[in-house]
Amino acid sequence: MRGFRNLSYFVFVIIFLLHFGVWCNGDTESTMAAPMEKNEINALYSTIQGFVGKWWNGSDLYPDPCGWTPIQGVSCDLFDGFWYVTDLNIGPIHDNSLSCAPNVEFNPNLYTLKHLKSLSFFNCFVSPRHHPTSISTESWEFLASSLESLEFRSNSGLIGQIPSTFGRLIKLQSLVLVENGLYGEMPRNLGNLVNLQRLSLAGNKLNGEIPDTFGGFTQLLICDLSRNSLSGVLPKALFGGLVSLLKLDLSYNKLQGKIPEEISRLKNLTLLDLSNNKLSGGLTKSLQEMTCLEELVLSNNPMGGFLEILDWQNMRKLTTLDLSNMNLTGGIPGSIADLKKLRFLGLNDNKLTGQIPKSLENLPNASAIYLYGNNLTGELQFSEWFYGKMGRRFGVWGNKNVCYPFGLVSTRNVPFGVKICQQELNFIIDLDETKSKLDHGNFVIQDSNSSMGYLSYDNGIWRSLIVELFIVFLLPLN
Repeated sequence: MRGFRNLSYFVFVIIFLLHFGVWCNGDTESTMAAPMEKNEINALYSTIQGFVGKWWNGSDLYPDPCGWTPIQGVSCDLFDGFWYVTDLNIGPIHDNSLSCAPNVEFNPNLYTLKHLKSLSFFNCFVSPRHHPTSISTESWEFLASSLESLEFRSNSGLIGQIPSTFGRLIKLQSLVLVENGLYGEMPRNLGNLVNLQRLSLAGNKLNGEIPDTFGGFTQLLICDLSRNSLSGVLPKALFGGLVSLLKLDLSYNKLQGKIPEEISRLKNLTLLDLSNNKLSGGLTKSLQEMTCLEELVLSNNPMGGFLEILDWQNMRKLTTLDLSNMNLTGGIPGSIADLKKLRFLGLNDNKLTGQIPKSLENLPNASAIYLYGNNLTGELQFSEWFYGKMGRRFGVWGNKNVCYPFGLVSTRNVPFGVKICQQELNFIIDLDETKSKLDHGNFVIQDSNSSMGYLSYDNGIWRSLIVELFIVFLLPLN
């Protein structure tokens, strides 16, 4: 009986698979047999020829680019029973992609691909000296009804300005112009692209101010204008309007002035990177209202001001806090220790004073804490476990009035570049000299300031080594 049931089940499965397979194959055949308009084929071939060279004629492809032998980097879709090109990727994106010719040109037929949704160029315009190429400024409006994504990536030979006609691509959701040779100011009418969700113009030579029209990007999720030469102040409209923004990177520019208080309106922001600019005026208290922030990077700005102005415990999602080289003064607030998700803390190369809070040891996820190059003082009170866990990623060197107490740390876990506290060192030296005179007669250790001194105690590591030698070899003589 059991065998009969198994056989029945097996027969049922076979019949089902055969039926499903025949249906699928029939559907696939009818789909693949769909024709492609001759004008569409001609437009696609001439467009590709403009980028890869006249030698390419597509003669090895049959029956069409969207049939059984598609071109790598070309995708199509059916409209009214015909194939039309929807995605065109030029450059070595895939292993068998067609490489661009040395003298690339924009063929006018590109703009007749009326269903084109995505257009990208990767490492295609690569010769800025011999074959510099500018983006065509004409005819982009013919793609306005369809184009949603436009990308030019890693094209060192792509020079000139961003065409203002890009502002007519009203359906554009992603505009990515990264690592090219573009220069000049950003067109104000890019603000017309109200459907943009991603704007990345990083790694070019763009200058001028950030247009206040960019404040109209109410659907923008990612804005990256880093690594350019943008100047002027941060426009208040930019922060007031980008209510959906998740990531904002304006680093490595020449931006000046204060951080606007309106920045607190970016309630959804997870990354804010304004590093390597010329911002000043101190930290704004509005930052603490950005409770979704995970990465805050303001380093290398002559900003000044105090850390205590913010209630850091309000920013509990922070994983990265880099405020290094900002001319900050005052002390390190203990509330930073409430940032339990913090992995990286950079407060180095400032003018911070006071003691280092022992509560920093309670940051459970911290993998790097850099406090070097300040005016911090006092004894370090961290456990040996903490020193062992952090190693040199706990950077407190360069604070000449910071020391560690003898006896709490073994030599191998001594904080790098930190000296042993002086009063304890003096006691050890006196005791050491007494033992030497009693038991060895001529064993002398003196301070480096003495003309008779044999060893220098300026380096904390040497001091620790001497202390360890004293413990191991001299104390047992008792």
